Amino acid sequence: MDFIRFRRYLREKYAVATAYYFIGYVSGNQDLYSFLQKAGYILMFKPTIPDGDGNIKGNIDADLVLQAMIDFNNYDKAVVVSSDGDFYSLVKYLYGKNKLECVISPYSETCSSLLKKSAKEKIYFIDNLQKKLEYNEQEMKRHRLGTEP
Repeated sequence: MDFIRFRRYLREKYAVATAYYFIGYVSGNQDLYSFLQKAGYILMFKPTIPDGDGNIKGNIDADLVLQAMIDFNNYDKAVVVSSDGDFYSLVKYLYGKNKLECVISPYSETCSSLLKKSAKEKIYFIDNLQKKLEYNEQEMKRHRLGTEP
């Protein structure tokens, strides 16, 4: 997915003024973090730890829920981007308070049934937007040269 196009999509389609990106912090990924910030995301870092197999783990679920509640009075409606059923309660609460614009899930097949249930008619899938959001090398070059917002 092209993160620049996705950020633009969020701004144009849903008027998303503030786009948080929750991510585990890994010291060697500074180029990625700089790129995401330049694309218009506010990065929310979570410390990472290796799991038993040595894989890096940075679970951000609680951080996203907490931020949604901290900012609750500062936004009209939230757009949640996830397929994770751990956000069922948050999405259900936002829906009930008329504060949920939508849930955007990367893939319909891997999206939690709990998340689908809580978002009801307000769930959309990125795999249905592939042409609009896929990575485009020419667009990336223009962005690196500073000729695109």
